Amino acid sequence: MALIVQKYGGTSVGSVERIQAVAEKIKTFVANGDKLVVSVSAMSGETNRMTELAQQIQDTPSLREMDVLLTTGEQVTISLLAMALQQLGCEAISYTGSQVRITTDSAHGKARIKSIDDHRIHASLNAGKIVVVAGFQGVDEQGNITTLGRGGSDTTAVALAAALKADECQIYTDVDGVYTTDPRIEPNARKMNTVSYEEMLEMASLGSKVLQIRSVEFASKYKVPLRVLSSLIDNPIGTLITSEENIMEQAVISGIAHNKDEAKLSLIGVPDEPGIAYKILKPISEANIEVDMIVQSVSAREGLTNFAFTVHRNDFDRAQTILQSICNELEAKAVQSDDKVVKVSLVGIGMRSHAGIAAQMFEVLHQENVNIQMISTSEIKISVVIGEKYLELAVRSLHAAFGLDKE
Repeated sequence: MALIVQKYGGTSVGSVERIQAVAEKIKTFVANGDKLVVSVSAMSGETNRMTELAQQIQDTPSLREMDVLLTTGEQVTISLLAMALQQLGCEAISYTGSQVRITTDSAHGKARIKSIDDHRIHASLNAGKIVVVAGFQGVDEQGNITTLGRGGSDTTAVALAAALKADECQIYTDVDGVYTTDPRIEPNARKMNTVSYEEMLEMASLGSKVLQIRSVEFASKYKVPLRVLSSLIDNPIGTLITSEENIMEQAVISGIAHNKDEAKLSLIGVPDEPGIAYKILKPISEANIEVDMIVQSVSAREGLTNFAFTVHRNDFDRAQTILQSICNELEAKAVQSDDKVVKVSLVGIGMRSHAGIAAQMFEVLHQENVNIQMISTSEIKISVVIGEKYLELAVRSLHAAFGLDKE
């Protein structure tokens, strides 16, 4: 008998029929003697629908009131799922984030979990009930309803698993695991049986949309075994995300991630002097624009340097305006910008013990005549910025070169 926390996303509970199918799946675990805590999202499309309603009333809706509004989506789902389970003869009870007392900070729209009171859940489990908890939400110390941001139901599930010391946290989604790369780009992409927390963190931060990065951070911190499964396909294995020491065969490269949301900005001919990076990036940071990759290179003229960085494509126009102002202030030569770039990354814990991975990556891209504009490395990843039109070519070539289509 195991204690399992399961999470079902909006697509998995997107209709009455799908909610009933989820209830049937949960019943099979209970029939095996397992104890179940289930975290669910709002039905697919509900969050967007409520956001549109709010914007019809108020141009810039109050963050506090938006949290009150959006959390009703999960409240609908938990009650319907509890009803579906009861209809199947299972004892089930639903709780909102405030009823369970998932305590967060007061950052409306992007709150972070501080603690979970597990007494009510344990009492219900001990009474033989399936516990259904609203994902994505909590309550601050003043009793205000809060939300955890997009994808917050993943974080809720992992946090519940950590608090309850569950045997496993299972994330049910519309894919059946973590793949070596995006199957829509490379049809030969292979589903991985195991991935380390560290690799999954890198892949999530580099553009992989399978799991929300904060949920992986939580799982890594509290050593929660995390399994990605499909709610639409009956495959009990999926992909297990676990500690590095639990993985028997460590591949040199585990996967290739990509991010299409990149934009590149360059300041040409700025003075090559101490503090220049601070002078450029401080106004960008103050505008709450997150900078990703940074490259500083020597200019052809002595005493000058070129400074380039990438931002999210949504921040491109604002960052460009700010950088033009900085250019005038520093009497730099020019601002160059490009919002038609992408980031492609190799990820693998095996890089630590294998030399020459970067050289092989660059050779593959050279053979395909793909120009590398920026490079960033860490202990287990190598990222490059390239032109957007080369994305599929680069991913497919690298996937084949590193043998990721083979077991």
